[in-house]
Amino acid sequence: MTEYLLSTARRDELAALLDDDMRFRAEYPAVADYLDTAPRLSGSGDDEADREFDIRLLHYMTGGPSENPYWDIVAPAITDGALASASRRVVNGGRDNGSARLGYAQTVLQAAYAYAIPAPQTLRWIVEMCDGRRVLEVGAGRGYWADQIARTGGEVVAFDAEPPGAADNVSFPVAPGQPATWCDVGDLGELKALRAAGEEGDGALLLCWPPGWGNTMASEALASYQRAGGDRVIYIGEPRGGKTADDAFFEALDADWQLLDQDSDFVAWWNLDDTAQCWRRHS
Repeated sequence: MTEYLLSTARRDELAALLDDDMRFRAEYPAVADYLDTAPRLSGSGDDEADREFDIRLLHYMTGGPSENPYWDIVAPAITDGALASASRRVVNGGRDNGSARLGYAQTVLQAAYAYAIPAPQTLRWIVEMCDGRRVLEVGAGRGYWADQIARTGGEVVAFDAEPPGAADNVSFPVAPGQPATWCDVGDLGELKALRAAGEEGDGALLLCWPPGWGNTMASEALASYQRAGGDRVIYIGEPRGGKTADDAFFEALDADWQLLDQDSDFVAWWNLDDTAQCWRRHS
């Protein structure tokens, strides 16, 4: 986590931004809306902790330097498994049921970065599990996870059916004050070209929060990867019946793949049931 110490100059910058409401709303509308709404929502019960969370969000979402701003915003709000009612690490602000205020922050951060939280330990775990393979991320959204894996030492190529900035993406809309993508995210035409070149099966397939609710993207990506001879899948999402992936995807995993490892350091939002798993194809 980036050392969180605001310099006098940075405090002055933020104060000037907050004092100029018209500029603030024009340049950072999502942050301005959050700071308007958050104080009216029930919080953690610790007013100082809530205030510090809001300052971190303001700082990092308006250009404060960070290698992983999503993580730097949420990390102090994590409750470790040993202290939580569940044996996992969750962002809940110290309350088992989180809060309405934190829930609103969750929607803002997920739209700006990604649905899942890229903890540094999980990023290192992914690089280790891929064991030198290039990571092929399908359904990359803004490419935040791909960018973080690359920063951790992995080689990554990322694709999405609707790359933000190049196509309308309802989950990751283009908005002032935030990058449309965090790395190069190719479209389906570029993914098709990679497949045609015979490069799909050479790497490890990453599916991070593939859509659920009957959407077949996850099972189709897995089937294509399997036909290409791929043998390593990183799946970040909820279990069968949850908000991610489709039944055919889980059926294929059960039939042809073996769970190799599950990251014990994965960090989730308190109201989600996602995990990070590595699957190896049966030989």
